[in-house]
Amino acid sequence: MTAGLDEQDLALINALQIAPRIGWAEAARVLGSTPATLAARWRRLREEGLAWVTAHPGVSRDVVVAFVEVDCAAGARPAVLRALCRDPRAVTIEESARGRDLLLTVVTPDLPGLTTFVLDDLPRVEGVRRQRTYLAKEVHRQGGDWRLDALDRQQVALLRLAARRPGPGTRVEPPPDAWPLVNALTEDGRRTAAELARITGRNPATVRRQLARLLDSGFLSFRCEVAQVQSHWPISCTWLARVPAPEHERTVAALKTLPELRLCVSTTGETNMMFIVWTRSLADLLRLERLLGDRLPWLNLVDSAVSLRSAKRMGWLLDASGRSTGEVVVPGAPPP
Repeated sequence: MTAGLDEQDLALINALQIAPRIGWAEAARVLGSTPATLAARWRRLREEGLAWVTAHPGVSRDVVVAFVEVDCAAGARPAVLRALCRDPRAVTIEESARGRDLLLTVVTPDLPGLTTFVLDDLPRVEGVRRQRTYLAKEVHRQGGDWRLDALDRQQVALLRLAARRPGPGTRVEPPPDAWPLVNALTEDGRRTAAELARITGRNPATVRRQLARLLDSGFLSFRCEVAQVQSHWPISCTWLARVPAPEHERTVAALKTLPELRLCVSTTGETNMMFIVWTRSLADLLRLERLLGDRLPWLNLVDSAVSLRSAKRMGWLLDASGRSTGEVVVPGAPPP
């Protein structure tokens, strides 16, 4: 057992949430530490499964994102969970307290790919009884945008400056031979060009050029994740809501001001919005619900469910306590 996260751990994780690939020397100047101290601290956090940096193709690409509620036959949940954790299309899997057994976040290259998953492959998983699918029409906030709020404003500003890269206007698709680098960065988003060259068996100079092009393309989104139970925000709740069309933009803008907001998506289905919050306690959920009722009276909260456990988050397999196991299920290269 470990002592979990102290304030210096939280500050380092918060810094890497803002600038996932920042060098230790630059991070040390912002955090008032030394490069060796930060490197050692990060190594411990990774080894204990408390925090990790990963990369994934950005959801702003022309991909399809869907949320699939899965009901399992009696006693079949563990087997279904094991099967779906091995499927790279199900990038995140949560076990819920009510309303469904599992909630999957599914990412596919296109709508036919999603159709294959929900109509052909998912029903073949032994133990799956029913499923309900909500397509994401627009992702307003994603998990990689959530912050621990462990730093002061000046530190945040310096880290944002360090993390700044070319904007979406420069976005290009990487060449097919970049996928070994993509998969290696999925496993560790802080890998250097030298490490990537060693892993892929490529010439170091070639990898430096390929990595620079890949990072500048905007194709990849980097995020620093944290074991939720240790983050001081241990409660995760998913809300399904109905918002009148004229109030949609105002609702999204208001939700984005919540420090608890982890995910916000406009969806298809009987409800038209889904959002996930992380809170410090169950009592905070009630406070948040009252706050939303007071400030957004038109927001109809149709359903809510607390996540009991996360088995997988953005491809990373988690243990029963929500820590990274160190194993990540990476997608393959898209077909030519």
